[in-house]
Amino acid sequence: MKIVDIKAYLVGAQSRNWVFVKVLTDEGIDGIGEAYSVGPDEATVAVLQDFKRWLLGRDPRDIEGLWHEMYNFTRFPGGSVVNSAISGIEHALWDILGKSLGAPVYRLLGGRCREKIRVYVHAGGSTPSELSEAVLSVAKRGFNAVKVSPFPPGSDRMPWNLVLKASEDRMEAVRNAVGEGFDVAVDIHAKILEPSRAVQLCKVLEPFRPLFLEEPLRPENPDALAEVAKAVEAPIATGEQLYTKWGFREVLEKRAADIIQPDVCCAGGILECRKIAAMAEAYYVSVAPHNPMGPVATAVNVHLAAGIQNFLILEYIPDEGPPRTDVVKKPMEIEGGYLKIPEEPGLGIELREEGLCKYPPKPWRRTPSYREDGSPALL
Repeated sequence: MKIVDIKAYLVGAQSRNWVFVKVLTDEGIDGIGEAYSVGPDEATVAVLQDFKRWLLGRDPRDIEGLWHEMYNFTRFPGGSVVNSAISGIEHALWDILGKSLGAPVYRLLGGRCREKIRVYVHAGGSTPSELSEAVLSVAKRGFNAVKVSPFPPGSDRMPWNLVLKASEDRMEAVRNAVGEGFDVAVDIHAKILEPSRAVQLCKVLEPFRPLFLEEPLRPENPDALAEVAKAVEAPIATGEQLYTKWGFREVLEKRAADIIQPDVCCAGGILECRKIAAMAEAYYVSVAPHNPMGPVATAVNVHLAAGIQNFLILEYIPDEGPPRTDVVKKPMEIEGGYLKIPEEPGLGIELREEGLCKYPPKPWRRTPSYREDGSPALL
């Protein structure tokens, strides 16, 4: 079996682009994957097309060897754009392997550790009342876990003590609304610079027993994050901005997090995330994959999560309605806050290519908010 083509589809949907990958073979077996939307998405597409020149004529079933060739033989290994392209291709190679053997991908990874995949969704609201109502709505839809932001609108312009009080009020309203039988994760989203203030915020939130506190700091300095983790009783989570096993090594060695959140669309793909999870298991750290992307990414994550012993929970963007239902033929099935594990060969999901053209790509740029003096506003 040989690779004869690699196609990239850049689709503008919801608040970001989706970057889908399709690998074609001379035996008529095609595989699909999804690369992360890192912002300069046209750059990711260009890398995919460059890797196409490397991979034409190669056997797609040599997944480990092709991965190392793509990673090690780039000019300088690493970075979100290159790793996202590698990840999307790697998904498609697993899809091809599964289809060629008539088996779902999770079986090829060692089989399942669980019968279904627990997920959490997002909820938001400007006021504590609005936020608690949104979380209650999530509970009524059958989910038993949610992720929220602690920050009210305009928090970047508020005195710090008011930010702490507002965050406390929001979390208290949510916990009072849903009671104890519901998990609430909190995404601080790396909006704080100093470890001392990160600890202050975490201390305000931890009495409400969060499932985890995500990204109290940016991940570049594991020593600083370890300071926070040591001072806080609630579980600390991080990892969406880290790539490959090498990116997670220091976080694990320094006990900087209780839960890691690799993204299968940019951390290196399915097998690399399996290796990251195995490293984490040795440090008694759980895995809650980052998954804000499209429906193909969700399918990939379901197979990954099925076979990870230390899997905790999966981020999930509901696949109900367009544009998600327009771009794939059959999204992953959800029931009572859990995704079903598909039994079809490969990943068990296929692109609806005629629907992709309905959503042209959009430029994406995240700009900081600024204080009156013109300086960037960091909480």
